[in-house]
Amino acid sequence: MSSVSIRNLDLSFGAVDVLKNLNLEIAEGEFLVLLGSSGCGKSTLLNCIAGLIDVSGGQIHISGRNVTWEEPSDRGIGMVFQSYALYPQMTVEGNLSFGLKNQRMPKDQIAQRVARAAEILQIEPLLKRKPGALSGGQRQRVAIGRALVREADVFLFDEPLSNLDAKLRTDLRVELKALHKQLKNTMIYVTHDQVEAMTLADRIAIMRDGKIQQLDTPSVIYGKPRNKYVADFIGSPSMNFFEGDLSAEAGSCVFEGPDFTLPLTSYEFETPQIGRRKAWLGLRPEHIVTGEAAAAADLSADTIVDIVEPMGSDTLVWVNFGGKPIRVRTDGQSDLEPGDTLRIGLQSARASIFDHQSEDRL
Repeated sequence: MSSVSIRNLDLSFGAVDVLKNLNLEIAEGEFLVLLGSSGCGKSTLLNCIAGLIDVSGGQIHISGRNVTWEEPSDRGIGMVFQSYALYPQMTVEGNLSFGLKNQRMPKDQIAQRVARAAEILQIEPLLKRKPGALSGGQRQRVAIGRALVREADVFLFDEPLSNLDAKLRTDLRVELKALHKQLKNTMIYVTHDQVEAMTLADRIAIMRDGKIQQLDTPSVIYGKPRNKYVADFIGSPSMNFFEGDLSAEAGSCVFEGPDFTLPLTSYEFETPQIGRRKAWLGLRPEHIVTGEAAAAADLSADTIVDIVEPMGSDTLVWVNFGGKPIRVRTDGQSDLEPGDTLRIGLQSARASIFDHQSEDRL
């Protein structure tokens, strides 16, 4: 097992700064997910750790050893790319064993590792086939297996499930989580899929424009996002936002939004609040209560249902509140129809408040 330490890392391509003074400590045996939209620098950071890109400044340490300028083969890593990168002339078994044969590993150990990886990834029937006879999902499983057989200190995954169908992605997520629990290796996983991030990660690093916006456990990032960008990025559907004024006078604090006032009696502020300031109020669809529960909320109001989206396990309802359409998550067996009256309740304890200018959490 290995820890990974990234210190003051910079990467520039000409005049374009891709990574900017980035610092990240990944604990031994941790499953860390780098999450962000396309172009945020997450895959670039992974390639820097792997040694596939030379950094412009800073250092990368693995298990206390400075590997900043070492070759990828000397870093003790196993990497799985989004593209399969398989040898087309070799069978699946040949692809899995190729790297081990180059290391002159004994045949019995090679066979044991290949058989174990094939069992984990459910590709035993495919061992004698060549990549051309496999589906895209099967090829990606082989690519994952090729990293697993190395039993490296650090595993790097660059969106390895993006080419798989929905059911297979779910199955492989479970397998990867079980594999990490079993091996206890350090794993760094890049994705733009927040479901993958939330279900797999011990901690998530949310990236934007080459910087880490927030690094914490999935529950903290979801429940207490550090800024408005993180709050908007995490969650499907995304958080509802209202512009308004934060007033903290005489020991009481309220948020004055368009056509409503929410007492913040149960909200835990990160910083002391003095006077009045512009702010954003954020509420996730599932944190807006309905029906009888709305009567006990800090603020309740009757709204008219505009759109109903049945989603099986729950129902997403669009209503107009505060002068804008918002989303409310209700029970999956809801019989609501457009035009119905729905009483909603806002709870300050589940809200997020952000400064209007800096967009940092208050």
